[in-house]
Amino acid sequence: MLLVDASEGPLPQTRFVLKKALALRLPIILVINKIDRPDARIEEVISETYDLFIDLGAEEHQIDFPILYTNSKLGVSHRKLGDESADLQPLLQTIIDRIPAPEGDDEANPQFLVTNLDYDSYVGQIAVGRLQSGRLEMNKPYSLCAKEKIVSGVKLSALYTFYGLTKKPVTSAESGDIISLAGVENVTIGDTISSLDNPQALPRLIVDEPTVSMIFYVNDGPFAGKEGKYLTSRHLLERLEKESLRNVAIKIRKLDRTDAFEVCGRGELQMAVLIETMRREGYELMVSKPQVITKKQDGTTLEPVERLFLDIPEEFVGRITEKLSIRKGRLESLVNKGSGRVSMEFLIPSRGLIGFRSQFLTDTKGGGVMNSLLEDYAPWFGLIPQRSTGVLVADRAGRVTGYASFAMEDRGEMVVAVGTDVYAGMIVGERNRTQDINVNIVKEKKLTNMRASTSDATVILRPPRILSLDQAIEFIAEDELVEVTPLNVRLRKMELDATRRQMKARREES
Repeated sequence: MLLVDASEGPLPQTRFVLKKALALRLPIILVINKIDRPDARIEEVISETYDLFIDLGAEEHQIDFPILYTNSKLGVSHRKLGDESADLQPLLQTIIDRIPAPEGDDEANPQFLVTNLDYDSYVGQIAVGRLQSGRLEMNKPYSLCAKEKIVSGVKLSALYTFYGLTKKPVTSAESGDIISLAGVENVTIGDTISSLDNPQALPRLIVDEPTVSMIFYVNDGPFAGKEGKYLTSRHLLERLEKESLRNVAIKIRKLDRTDAFEVCGRGELQMAVLIETMRREGYELMVSKPQVITKKQDGTTLEPVERLFLDIPEEFVGRITEKLSIRKGRLESLVNKGSGRVSMEFLIPSRGLIGFRSQFLTDTKGGGVMNSLLEDYAPWFGLIPQRSTGVLVADRAGRVTGYASFAMEDRGEMVVAVGTDVYAGMIVGERNRTQDINVNIVKEKKLTNMRASTSDATVILRPPRILSLDQAIEFIAEDELVEVTPLNVRLRKMELDATRRQMKARREES
């Protein structure tokens, strides 16, 4: 069932799911939901859905799909608008009529295709999928049909079926069951578990490759170990490897140095979710600016390109188009829905989206919706400008004072509050010029015995711009890091010593 809102129409996730369904040649039933909305535009949404099918290259028989209209709040479905149906019977009958019944033979050769992975601290890695044919039993040997070879003699240490969201241990599973199993080492998505004497592999699933990488460092700052429980490279590597067993989009690459690991994923948002999860679990770490993963083909460097979908108020169209054109974005379509909002579609290199999300929300005053999907790889687009401003860097350890913060107001915007503990090399603000500057942010006002009418006047400071984890990752430059602990998110320079930073900058200029 392809569920589409009667007002919003097809969304980016609709395109992604439909593309996969068409590739698998699945029969489709279009369900237009929320037909009771006052801003419903049913005919236009149906037309947009047909356009989406054509755009995705659907065949003629795939476009010939039934359409039903539903109000899920009332539990009502209609074959035609305005008919007398008062329940979901038309929808259920359409599913029976149009969707072929599953086929399976319990006595056939067992074939279990791994479609998802999970991890349990007791039983280890868990493979999830549907048993296409045959029967699987505990304590019986099977074969693992991997991508490169067939491994014989694997046995299941645990077998579960699903009841709602809970797993129930069983001793055997039959054809058609959705199950999860453990005990098979080095299993990945797309592998098939089949019989021992006659292993037959099902067509492999292809998992999209990661597009963005970040370097995860052991926290070596002056405040390391004060706030977290897990600090060492061993803790960090074990946690990342455990994540890669559960999340197939995450890849871990070891580097020459022992205190840093390259983590590859599908976008900075996914990486931010992983970092936030680790932070809440008690880990301390530092992360670098996200970098796109490129490919080499016939001597040409290729970089990932994403299809960006925007839904914004129409008064911000010019501003957003200008910002995206600077980031090498190309406008593909623009649809004005007539309700004060505009749908826009861009093709843009993944590099151009790094650091754009927070800027987009600011430019649209929080009223914009942004989604993106990996489209393809294309030749390198050239230089894309990133942050154009420098930063204010603390030149000594101490506690931020209101007196020093007031003196910095004409130089930039603070990102730390008064009373925050800082160390030399820590970023305390964004400068209003392009170059970085070292500042004494812990300077206190000298006390004297002299009194004047204005000397003790209360200083009113602009509130600092406290960055969230997502915003911090978007904000940093190539030579900066985000220090993440269970209690704080700090920005810092890779090289904390100011003299060494200057020497390195001079070498790069020469």
